[in-house]
Amino acid sequence: MAYNAYDVEKNQGYAANSGEYSPPHGGLEKRHGSYQEPDGAVPGESFEYGTGMRAKLMRFAGKIGIEQRGIERVPEDERTDTGFRSLLNVGTMWCSANMVVSSFALGLLANSLFFLGVADAMLVILFFNIIGLSVVSLFSTFGPAFGLRSSVNSIVGAQLLNAVNSDVPGYAGIIVIAVCTWLVTLFGYKIVHIYEFWSWIPSFIIFLIVLGVFAHSGDYVDIPWATGTAEMGSVLSFGSVIFGFAIGWCSYAADYTCYQPSSASKVKVFGWTFLGLIFPLLLTQMLGVAVFSATAGNGGSNRYADGWASSGTGGILGAVLIYHLGGFGKFCLVMLALSIIANNCPNIYSVGLTVQVLGRWIQYVPRFVWTTIATAAYIAIAIPGYTHFEAVLQNFMNFIGYWLAIYSSIGLTEHFVFKRGFSGYRPEDYDNPSKLPPGIAAIFAFCCGVIGMVAGMSQVWWVGWIALHAGEAPFGGDVGWELGAAFSMVAYLIARPIELRLFGR
Repeated sequence: MAYNAYDVEKNQGYAANSGEYSPPHGGLEKRHGSYQEPDGAVPGESFEYGTGMRAKLMRFAGKIGIEQRGIERVPEDERTDTGFRSLLNVGTMWCSANMVVSSFALGLLANSLFFLGVADAMLVILFFNIIGLSVVSLFSTFGPAFGLRSSVNSIVGAQLLNAVNSDVPGYAGIIVIAVCTWLVTLFGYKIVHIYEFWSWIPSFIIFLIVLGVFAHSGDYVDIPWATGTAEMGSVLSFGSVIFGFAIGWCSYAADYTCYQPSSASKVKVFGWTFLGLIFPLLLTQMLGVAVFSATAGNGGSNRYADGWASSGTGGILGAVLIYHLGGFGKFCLVMLALSIIANNCPNIYSVGLTVQVLGRWIQYVPRFVWTTIATAAYIAIAIPGYTHFEAVLQNFMNFIGYWLAIYSSIGLTEHFVFKRGFSGYRPEDYDNPSKLPPGIAAIFAFCCGVIGMVAGMSQVWWVGWIALHAGEAPFGGDVGWELGAAFSMVAYLIARPIELRLFGR
């Protein structure tokens, strides 16, 4: 029995128990909501087949240039992101996403929360970024190989707008940034890359202005490097925040290389991703450490400390830019606030893809619909967090680091130990549950990782029994991500062979 496109769409892509389906184009089969080639790739034109609501939305999206593809595998002949420009796309996208004021804000936490000096804080920034970004860069190489995909920012942007004009309420700034981000990400992969290709340049210029003006002001204070167990705890805890921000991109790094051909050099993709990440993060975070040192001047009674108390990150930058440059300084702050869009774009674009992984019925809803829903959701989350940004940033980065350390540990263990590299994968089976691991070993490893996380985390509301010995009481030092990664890796090495023996997959 043959099915027409409407029959398939009406049943959301589920094959009937008997009979066969004849697709509009020979060589394609209908599987799980999309017409697929034998290797599991989905041609772009297939998204418009059918007469139901989803097909109508897809056709409308196509007419106005919105990307229709969600998590479906990209066919080789549609991977048009090639040549040196494709590597520039990767590097500039991550450069733009991190040449932003939210990265600068992390540097402020070194002394404001963890009481680190200047030199030790900068060393923490260097080494913990290298660890986290290496993982992100590795996962970025999965995009070309397989053609598959893999709230805080709005708050700090709103603080900048508030520093420029205190009559602008925090929620208004959050909404402005969120809507601008939504407009860019709505249209998908190509528009995101075009925007990110250029948006780092004005931000880079403004950060150079901050650096030059601050260096010329003479307000820098060389806060000394401490020693002892308290210093060890502070280094580990600040390192956890830095690591959380750095590794935060790893779960969707492949989203931005999946249109590159499978022949793309993994070494070059890794290198350009790493370069695009490390340069802006070191610049902005170390600059944040240096500028915040000025709050210690004159016994803590100065415009920097006052700005920090009144408008947070925006107040600190205002003490540099507005005080010395007046109206042009305010313009620079507005531009930095808008730079948050570049940081939000990868998050909001990828959240629609992430949601589609949760189930086939969710995949039936187009990516751009989930992007819109996610925008509304994070506006609702960001507005209440505006008044206590410092705590939100620390807690959010820590938990991002915890869970992504576990995620990465399990994924990399599977990749290197059990798959033995890229040749061990069968990407054509990516949406065929009967041929994928049942996930029992991964769930077990994740639970063990959580135990390690709980033992090593150091938060105001909880200090793990191991964390307590990694620094000075009562907060010790945060080793939650390290223990989470170690516990999950060991557990997966034990559980995965058993799973393979029992299920054969």
